Amino acid sequence: MALQKIMKMHSLWVLIILCLLCPTMICGGKILVVPLDGSHWVNMKVIVEALHSRGHQISVVRYPDSWYIKETSPFYASITLEMDSGFDEDFITAFASKLLEIQREGRSAWARFKLEMEQASIASEMHVHTSKMIERLFENKKQIQSLQEAKYDLVLTDPVLPVGVIIAHYLRLPIALNVRWTSHGEGHFAIAPSPLSYVPLPGIGFSDKMSFLERVLNVIVFGLAEIHTTLNVLPHYDGIIKKYLGPEIDYLSLFQAADLWLMRVDFVFEFPRPTMPNVIYMGGFQCKPAKPLPEDLEEFVQSSGEHGVIIMSLGTLIAKLPHDLADAIASAFARVPQKVIWRHKGDKPATLGNNTLLVDWMPQNDLLGHPKIKLFVAHGGTNGIYEAMYHGVPILGVPLIFDQHDNLFKIESRGAGKVIDIFTMNEDIFYQGIQEVLNEPSYRMNMQRLSRLHRDTPIKPLDSALFWIEFVMRHKGAAHLRTESYKLPWYSYHSVDVIFFLLTVALLMLLCFTVLIWSCYKTCLKRKVKSTSKGKTE
Repeated sequence: MALQKIMKMHSLWVLIILCLLCPTMICGGKILVVPLDGSHWVNMKVIVEALHSRGHQISVVRYPDSWYIKETSPFYASITLEMDSGFDEDFITAFASKLLEIQREGRSAWARFKLEMEQASIASEMHVHTSKMIERLFENKKQIQSLQEAKYDLVLTDPVLPVGVIIAHYLRLPIALNVRWTSHGEGHFAIAPSPLSYVPLPGIGFSDKMSFLERVLNVIVFGLAEIHTTLNVLPHYDGIIKKYLGPEIDYLSLFQAADLWLMRVDFVFEFPRPTMPNVIYMGGFQCKPAKPLPEDLEEFVQSSGEHGVIIMSLGTLIAKLPHDLADAIASAFARVPQKVIWRHKGDKPATLGNNTLLVDWMPQNDLLGHPKIKLFVAHGGTNGIYEAMYHGVPILGVPLIFDQHDNLFKIESRGAGKVIDIFTMNEDIFYQGIQEVLNEPSYRMNMQRLSRLHRDTPIKPLDSALFWIEFVMRHKGAAHLRTESYKLPWYSYHSVDVIFFLLTVALLMLLCFTVLIWSCYKTCLKRKVKSTSKGKTE
């Protein structure tokens, strides 16, 4: 017993000495995590578990109606707010299904208008509810006091909704954003220079090599997005910000003042564009080597023989496909020699073949890393895209909603997959798409090339993210990496005042020069007239 006590004391002193001698270490930092539920929590959970493994204390904000974020966990302590988010699993899946129904009406301008109006309506509803929720949180003095007394070192948040950003500013804490999207668009457009001549708006379907007409449309769409933000996002939070953060603070500057942007992006996948020093790229950070499959699943996979296996998943939001679409997919699968593992909810398709296994859940990363997987039929969610790229599996894309079209467009533009239009898809089109990606070697070759590029980095994306999170905690922020451009008015940022000044100076110089020339001309003219008059007199 005495020896054990001595060993424990020795270990404690070693730890203390290491903490004192190694300024790069963080010994038990306290982190407040304000995540977004659904598939975004899948991303955040990876970082939370990694931070916990490094000795940090994690507190995660959740709601009573949270569906992915559990109240109890060995990796974090939960802080359950006293109000529902209003956007539980049933609400979100119903919304996603409605968007899918609208898209299947066809490619008409009316269908497109309905889709945009539906998305705008739900987005506005979310912002209305979120602003009320923030107001109630600040009015709950007990809960706010509890957050203040916890003495956190950092707020890690997903900025699709501004809850975490506003809380961090209220508590005067450094902010790290786990980001691809903010409440007002793609993250880069909020923080980095974004020349519209070669930086396409996400979802517009353009590459970084745009024609003149495409650049015109890119500028128009950007303008409409800015108007949407001004009219449908900012007004919901202006009052709260002025009341609780100060009259001089505006909504957009809260995001631009963040210390760290952990961007879920890899330029192997994205088009090149300008960036900023406090943007850290960690695209594919959730990817990892495949683990062995469960015994029953491994047996099914091995039964495929030389033909291999196709896997299909449409993510977490689309719970049930329309019956006709599910039947068309099942019929096409029944015609292929491969075995199929399909993550499917809802009624069993009437045309399901003997080669297809329906599952409620599957170890997607582990399956993609299995050597017998030949094709991934995917909806285009970011997690699935990066996992397929990490393991070098080509994609047959069936984009449904949100940013999925944009993600799959980039995969197709690199020759690593093919996209099928949901508007026109039937059994034959789906079957032909499967055959093309399976039998044309370039798809697999291109995806494996992307995989090699993605993996060829000096430090793993997750390790990079963890280092910079701890960097911000060690130094109480990272102001030296953050541009102050967001404090400039728009006319100064775009040098409109400088251009106006230089034009004014140039015009004044031109005017002075013109007056001088005119004066010289008049003087010479007078002298000539006088000389002529004198000659006539003589």
